Amino acid sequence: MAAGESAGHLDLVLNRLAEFTETQHESSSKVKQALVYPIILFVLTIMILAGLLGYVVPDIVKVFAESEQQLPWLTVAVISTSDFIVAHGLLIIVMLVVVAFSIRRVLQAPAALLGYDRRILSMPLVGKLSRGTNTAQFASTLSILSSSGVPLVDAMKIAGEVLSNTWLRLKVTEATMRVSEGSSLSGSLEQSGNFPPMMLHMVASGESSGELDDMLARVARNQQQDADLLMSLLLSLFGPLMLIVMGGAVFTIVMAILLPIINLNQLVV
Repeated sequence: MAAGESAGHLDLVLNRLAEFTETQHESSSKVKQALVYPIILFVLTIMILAGLLGYVVPDIVKVFAESEQQLPWLTVAVISTSDFIVAHGLLIIVMLVVVAFSIRRVLQAPAALLGYDRRILSMPLVGKLSRGTNTAQFASTLSILSSSGVPLVDAMKIAGEVLSNTWLRLKVTEATMRVSEGSSLSGSLEQSGNFPPMMLHMVASGESSGELDDMLARVARNQQQDADLLMSLLLSLFGPLMLIVMGGAVFTIVMAILLPIINLNQLVV
């Protein structure tokens, strides 16, 4: 709004800001809706495993203890896990809460958050998703400001503030300095080494053709579509993965219970 007032195009900035906000809200709503099923599966998996290891396995152990037979290694491992959860389950929960709280406090420090965001970008799938989302936000905001008559350097300073990744925000600040010194936008972003090649090519094309605003808008749409597609793929894989984990864990516990029973029947025969 401050940039729109200074450029005399407040109405245009507000209209585009409304469109941008609606698009972001729609994308966020889709992600939240897609997360419902995987989260339910994850919670059910934890509850089922906790119930089996905390209540079912200890009762079965009593029967095995009375038989005084040598138990298979799988059964011993499951029993040991069950004993550990029963004895230290509450402590584990408390420790997880403390660790999560500690990590959150540590990430409040600018240096720690900067290093964390930098490592996020190097991760295979999460890094691509973070880079795509932040690039879309940056390109869309820069397009709004540039088309509203805001000077490129000022627009880059403002657009850089919308980035949630502090490492990319730092790289945009460095690119802004290079642009203020006379470098091109595409060349300055390319030197940072953190922006997608497709974005750099489209920005360079926009600069050479004089249609930078339109190219930035296209970059924002393409990057957001890629990020949404990747998010949908990850969410679609998360549900079946939870089913596999839950089925595998239950199967392991059932086999750990059945193996001693089978061995006991063979001894009786």
